[in-house]
Amino acid sequence: MQITRQAEYAIRTVLELSKLKKGEFIQSKTVAERQELPDKFLNKTVQILTRAGLVETRRGMQGGIRLVVNPEEVTIADVITAVEGKVAINPCLAESYHCKNQPHCRVHGILQRAQDAMLLELGRESFAELSGNDPGRQNTG
Repeated sequence: MQITRQAEYAIRTVLELSKLKKGEFIQSKTVAERQELPDKFLNKTVQILTRAGLVETRRGMQGGIRLVVNPEEVTIADVITAVEGKVAINPCLAESYHCKNQPHCRVHGILQRAQDAMLLELGRESFAELSGNDPGRQNTG
């Protein structure tokens, strides 16, 4: 399995938005420049993130894009799921897939454990932690 470019851009966008003060808007052009993303692709990414309820857009001089979820409560796994849908590293792990071999398949359980481990790791750190804006983190410097 490979994370799509769309999911990668979404992750980078949410990471950039996680660096802002709560409620602060930023121009999408600024996000594109900071994350080195193509403008057109970023616009499509923002639309997807908006439909998923992660991002809000506003037109006008004080407008732009902003994160509407708490960065402490969203992870890379959440963003990938928002962009790609429910993760399944193999078709046999998709909810809608029926495999006649599943009752006696020796591979299914291994693939399920691998997928669970991957999602656990992708969900381990919040965007607040990734962006360095985690208020619960102790500053030991």
